[in-house]
Amino acid sequence: MKTALNLGSLVAAVGDAVVACDAWGAIVLWNPAAERLFGYQESEALGQSLDIIIPQPLQQRHWDGYQKTMETGHTKYGHDVLRVPAVDKSGREMSIAFTVAMLFSSDGKPEVVVSVIRDETARFKKDREMRKRLAELEAKSGEY
Repeated sequence: MKTALNLGSLVAAVGDAVVACDAWGAIVLWNPAAERLFGYQESEALGQSLDIIIPQPLQQRHWDGYQKTMETGHTKYGHDVLRVPAVDKSGREMSIAFTVAMLFSSDGKPEVVVSVIRDETARFKKDREMRKRLAELEAKSGEY
């Protein structure tokens, strides 16, 4: 027996943030995990720009890439994980990792960009500490 899959229930249930934006960059989907990760309730995020989670110094670079993606209908982050800084509602800086899926209209034009996002702040800090420790050990071993 085949079970029907309710995609809305799936998006609401997954542990990773799922955020979708229209062709102009307005948020059109914001799941409960996005609420937990970024601190904005769905009602606060819908219709807003992704600037609510993008650090100000990175916003122009983001929008340049977003515009190119919408013009070409292609992104390399459908398979490659992108790791970038982000901010939550309180201004807390974090490191996130995400992939992107593009949804197209019936005429083949890019219509929606969906991101599946995970908080990697703890892993990023741990990796940075390990690199620092390794550099210290390498420097110390070079002293002999």
